Amino acid sequence: MEPAPSGFPTKPTAPNGAPNVLLIMTDDVGFAASSTFGGAIPTPNLDRLAANGLVYNNFNTTAICSSSRAALLTGRNHHAVGFGTVSDLARPEPGYNSVIPKSAGTIAHVLSAAGYDTAMFGKNHNVPTWQSGPMGPFDQWGNGLGFSYFYGFNGGWTDQFAPQLIENTRSVEPPTRGDGTESGYVFDRDLANHTIDWLLTQHSQNPEKPFLIYYAPGTAHAPLQAPAEWIARFKGKFDSGWDAYREAALARQKKLGLVPPDTRLAPMPEGTRPWNSLSPDERKVASHYMEVYAAMLTYCDAQIGRVLDTLKRTGELNNTMIVFIQGDNGASGEGGAIGGVNYATRISAAMQGGDEMTHALAKLDDIGGPDSLPIGPVGWASALNTPFPYYKLVASRLGGVRNGMVVSWPAGIVQRGVRSQFVDVNDVMPTVLEAAGVPAPKSLKGIAQQPFDGVSFAYSFDSPMAPARHKTQYFEVFGHAGIYHDGWMLSEAVKVEPRLDAAMPDPAVQWQLYDLRRDWSQTTDVAAAHPDKVAELKALWEREATRNNVLPLQYSNFSSMLPGTRPEPLSEPGIHVLYPTDERYPSGAFPAINNRSWTIEADVEVPAGGGEGMLVTQGGRFSGWGLAVLGGKPAFFYRNSDRAQALVRVAAPEPLTAGRHKIAIAFMVDGPGFGKGGTLSLSVDGMPVARGRLEHTVPFEFSPEEATIGHDAGTPLVDDYRLPFAFDGTIDKVSFDLGAVQPMVTRPH
Repeated sequence: MEPAPSGFPTKPTAPNGAPNVLLIMTDDVGFAASSTFGGAIPTPNLDRLAANGLVYNNFNTTAICSSSRAALLTGRNHHAVGFGTVSDLARPEPGYNSVIPKSAGTIAHVLSAAGYDTAMFGKNHNVPTWQSGPMGPFDQWGNGLGFSYFYGFNGGWTDQFAPQLIENTRSVEPPTRGDGTESGYVFDRDLANHTIDWLLTQHSQNPEKPFLIYYAPGTAHAPLQAPAEWIARFKGKFDSGWDAYREAALARQKKLGLVPPDTRLAPMPEGTRPWNSLSPDERKVASHYMEVYAAMLTYCDAQIGRVLDTLKRTGELNNTMIVFIQGDNGASGEGGAIGGVNYATRISAAMQGGDEMTHALAKLDDIGGPDSLPIGPVGWASALNTPFPYYKLVASRLGGVRNGMVVSWPAGIVQRGVRSQFVDVNDVMPTVLEAAGVPAPKSLKGIAQQPFDGVSFAYSFDSPMAPARHKTQYFEVFGHAGIYHDGWMLSEAVKVEPRLDAAMPDPAVQWQLYDLRRDWSQTTDVAAAHPDKVAELKALWEREATRNNVLPLQYSNFSSMLPGTRPEPLSEPGIHVLYPTDERYPSGAFPAINNRSWTIEADVEVPAGGGEGMLVTQGGRFSGWGLAVLGGKPAFFYRNSDRAQALVRVAAPEPLTAGRHKIAIAFMVDGPGFGKGGTLSLSVDGMPVARGRLEHTVPFEFSPEEATIGHDAGTPLVDDYRLPFAFDGTIDKVSFDLGAVQPMVTRPH
């Protein structure tokens, strides 16, 4: 403890010479995306770190974002800290409940207690949905995870031009909605701006204290968005297609010494179309998706470069340990065969209506800008994961779990070059603590701590040929299971469609065995030649799965998509009353109207001359709904997607008179099923004034524009009004009467 003047409390002091720590984790970036790892996307700032540090080519994640982030922050296996799945799909079993136990203190908890200043910027996908509202609890928000300052967003993804921002525990709005140009608002630049401001403040106030920054941009998770000027830089750069990309990337990887010279390209997943089989229009659209992806990643790299330049300006770069993890899992195949203009509808399996390729061609100039939420096709996902098979969500294949990592610490690491020891994301925290000279605490705040599952890889810093110390690591996401042990990998066979609900392996299929010592890219199943090794590793998998709360496995996510599957009290059947405030409400802290009948009623007072404005809304132009007064008339809008035919309007024929009114919209679902349609009835003061019909409804979640009462934020549902479209009368309350959730009668397709 640091001495203090007599009579004042002492404060913790970090070990002498302890490094600053900058953890960077990008999102959905495949092994072969960035130039550092042989990709065609220039990432000069990651390149400069690699040139002055160590490049790890055998670094592994969990195949999905929440899980990888939980393992990174705690040093434990993802199921061992409740994150066997994303928080949006949490279920009651201990390995999947999305609640990090107090016995698994984070790296920020430990370093804060050791005298570090701490801050987190970007994506926090480790908040349980029922704790995501403005009243918390905030245990797993950025501050609750041990970071003194947080700026970013909670959840899986957000819009680069209209993000759902959080500062510490309060929602904040961007200064303006981005217009798609470099001079307008862009979240990645805003994130770097806040990081730089924090760094300069910290260096001004506490120059003697080391810091921990966790920098987690949403790039390059869908929606793929970037300033138009940056997208233009890549025009035509990917017209040769994904098959040619894979060949060129592998050649570069071999030249860079990132893979063994005899490495083979893993076959493309079954059903992936060769580039030369696409029509000219399909190639045009697919090429543009990749242009946007490349622009997004390069732009993000440029913003990280500004952070590095700030460290150099303040003299901190030399003693800053930078761990740059390029991707929290492999590139995403969720876009399917031809990608999608609107990730919000693809992720919820909503019926968009019309042909996706026709829609994409019509919107081609908009893709990547503020009027799109795009995701690329699965062929690019496979290419970006070269030379490995498959992609995000498939935890039994290296394309899902193998990511590039660079470690740079000029003052502490003398050697340079490639390191090939097996390293897992749960190894990062033990490594940082060892480098900082901070022992892992046996207890935190009186709570005994569970041991690390990760193993420090600091031994590899100065010993390129040292044997790997992380010998065994299981993998599992959405039922895809595998286990690594001493160079071997046992994997369940893959039966997969490239969708959010993709991983549906048959638990009865035979296990496959790969000798990764001789088969770097996991191409050849040798199970038949090594039955004893299969039996050994299968038994090891069972032991690890039992020890880490992996069991029982679940092979479908649809039951977890229904309201009522998590402790979200505002979505339980019955009446819920909300009052107008300036707050935003995420889906887990707001009544869920999916897959059920419901009535929403607003008690309002209309001013003389008629009223105008939003009464209550959720989502926006990409999918969402809203009850409003427009042109003095009550109106309800419902969007399945951004397409014109997906918008349903139900509006009263006459304007409201001045005074108090009850405006209600009721929906009667057609019956059991997932995303079923139904009838709408709009009423004023108990009298029906208009009717309508929804052929389909959004079955899971609307686009992640949080709900608001009394105004709109994010994007407008329709072009008839401009934001913030605040109601100019008075709203007393808004009541939701929710019916029972309808059962699913068949698995949806």
